[in-house]
Amino acid sequence: MTDLAGRLALDGASLLLDLDGTLVDSEPASRAAYRRYFALRGWDVPDEVLAHFMGRPATDVFATVPGPWTGGDHQAIARATLACLDHDADPPLPVPGAAELLRACRGRLPVAIVTSASRAWVERVLDILGGLDVDAIVCAEDALDGKPSPAPYLHACALLGVRPASAVACEDAPAGITAARRAGAGTVLGVTTSLPAPVLTGAGATHTSATLEVLL
Repeated sequence: MTDLAGRLALDGASLLLDLDGTLVDSEPASRAAYRRYFALRGWDVPDEVLAHFMGRPATDVFATVPGPWTGGDHQAIARATLACLDHDADPPLPVPGAAELLRACRGRLPVAIVTSASRAWVERVLDILGGLDVDAIVCAEDALDGKPSPAPYLHACALLGVRPASAVACEDAPAGITAARRAGAGTVLGVTTSLPAPVLTGAGATHTSATLEVLL
């Protein structure tokens, strides 16, 4: 049993999971959608600006990060970007260990998904993982301050009735890692599907792994 897996076996433990890039590797599809939309608008957006969208609600980024969208309707721009998603061209693939982890935790400890995505996308991902379910979902429809705010993680802990300090949170982006640490999560696993381990540890991850198998 790894140290991380052992933490899930402790009394009062819970598991808090980001969705995109953590349970499924959908970041390539998301980046492609942004690039498609930006190309349609004739916007030249460098990669370092595109990186701001990882793990954060698109509406928040369009509203706060300077770019060719400044002054526009960030809600409408976010909806137009979403319309550019093409999961046939860029299919989301399960992160190794994701389905096995959800199955192993079922009935054993409380699990929540904490994401900026819609509930419909959460449900689709759970179908991709084999029709699994979780104890709580915190998503876009909850209308909370987005990551890196701790609000989504604090809300998840409240729904589960758990202490953040006893939780293991899993994230693939600095904004999500910051959110989990600000919420008081005692353990934060940075999943290196999109970014290298030093970037995630620099954001506050206590551990890193290329997969979720380390939790099994």
